[in-house]
Amino acid sequence: MSGIATLTAAFVAETRGTNTRVTCTRKTTPALRIVEKQAVLHGGGFNHRFSLSDAILIKDNHIAAAGGIRPVLQAVKAKASHMIRCEIEVDRLDQLSEVLDEGGADVVLLDNMDTQTLVKAVEMTSGRVVLEASGNMKLARIAEVAATGVDYISSGALTHSAQVLDLGLDF
Repeated sequence: MSGIATLTAAFVAETRGTNTRVTCTRKTTPALRIVEKQAVLHGGGFNHRFSLSDAILIKDNHIAAAGGIRPVLQAVKAKASHMIRCEIEVDRLDQLSEVLDEGGADVVLLDNMDTQTLVKAVEMTSGRVVLEASGNMKLARIAEVAATGVDYISSGALTHSAQVLDLGLDF
């Protein structure tokens, strides 16, 4: 847990001077989700969903199965409670434009986008939705991504790739 908190603190330090928050994902060690997510909080980060029931997350496979962005967002708007937040994953700006035109998403996950595309996404949305940059977020890139103006940077690495602290207790 100290490794997770330490890595999270390093990610958070790279966002100083911006409004971007660092968040973990659901990618945690079986049976340790609660404590790993607590370690992220101790490191200054934020938590994404704890479970699949916390919010709707529409991924690329859901979009494909529903026949596109508009149909999947229409289905969510027709069926979901007004109390449930909805996030949708996009990996291209034309998809983001379609999400903005249709409405119904509270958060847009910008998946595996390069820095220039993230800048354009922030410009396109003008604060209309929360933007989360995700996909291969490594420590070396965090400052650059935070400078684009995205609201969140999510990284599974916070929990699945943190180095353990080697402690010894010798007498």
